[in-house]
Amino acid sequence: MLVLLPPSEGKASSGRGAPLKLETLSLPGLTEARAAILEELVELCAGDEEKAREVLGLSEGLRGEIAKNTELRTAGARPAGQIYTGVLYDALDLASLDAAAKKRAGRSLLVFSGLWGAVRVTDRIPSYRCSMGVKLPGLGALGAHWRAPMAPVLTEAAGDGLVLDLRSSAYAAAWKPNGEVAGRTATVRVLHAPTRKVVSHFNKATKGRMVRSLLSAGIAPKDPAELVEALRELGYEVEVEAPAKAGVPWSLDVLVDEVH
Repeated sequence: MLVLLPPSEGKASSGRGAPLKLETLSLPGLTEARAAILEELVELCAGDEEKAREVLGLSEGLRGEIAKNTELRTAGARPAGQIYTGVLYDALDLASLDAAAKKRAGRSLLVFSGLWGAVRVTDRIPSYRCSMGVKLPGLGALGAHWRAPMAPVLTEAAGDGLVLDLRSSAYAAAWKPNGEVAGRTATVRVLHAPTRKVVSHFNKATKGRMVRSLLSAGIAPKDPAELVEALRELGYEVEVEAPAKAGVPWSLDVLVDEVH
C-alpha cells in the first residue's frame, strides 16, 4: 500500500540536526529536479525580499519564511514526519504509533511537496516554505515542473498494490496515476453524513485518523475493494461506486457526523 499525503503549510522548526543531504532522500530519480528547485528558491529568497514574498504568495506576517528558505542548505534536518504539522498530521500522530506501525508508516507514506516532489516520512529535510502552486521565475510552475520526473518514479513506487490518494488538488496535479495503476488507486472525500456536503477541517482530521487506523491495525489492502472492506471493519462509514471501466481511480466517500 502506498499512501499519498499533502504537506502542511505549518511546519516545525528545523532543529539542530545535520543539514540536508539531497542524495540521501528517497526516490532518487527526483534528485535532479529537487536540486534545481532548491538552487532557484535559495537564490530568490537571498535576493529581493519583496519579489520573493510575491512569488511565494506570503503575507506580510510570514515574511520571516523568506529568511528560513535562504538557509535550506545549512539548516538542521529532521524526519519529514516531524517537520509537517497541522490537522492531518496531528490526527495521524506518528510519534505515538508503536514500533511496528512506525515501520509501516516509513514504507507506505509519501508526502508531496513543491520543493521535494515527494518524500517519505523518514527522510530528513529542513523546514521550508514553497507550495506546489508557486511559479518560480526560472523554472515556472512547480506542478508542471514535477510531472515529467514524477511519472516514472511514482509509477515504480506504486508497485503492484493499492494507492490511497489523499492529496489536495494542487498536489494531485504533479502526478496522476494512469492505466493499470489508476485502476488500483482510491481517492477519498469526507462528507457530512446528514447533508452529504464536503467538510473542511474535519476532512483533514478524518483522513489522518483513517491512515493511523490502517497503520495501527497492520492492514495493507491490495486494492480499493479491500480498502473499503477494511475501513468498514475499522468502524468507518464508507460509500463507494466502482468505476464503470478499467483504468479509472475509485472514489470513496467517508461519512462523518461532526463538521468543523
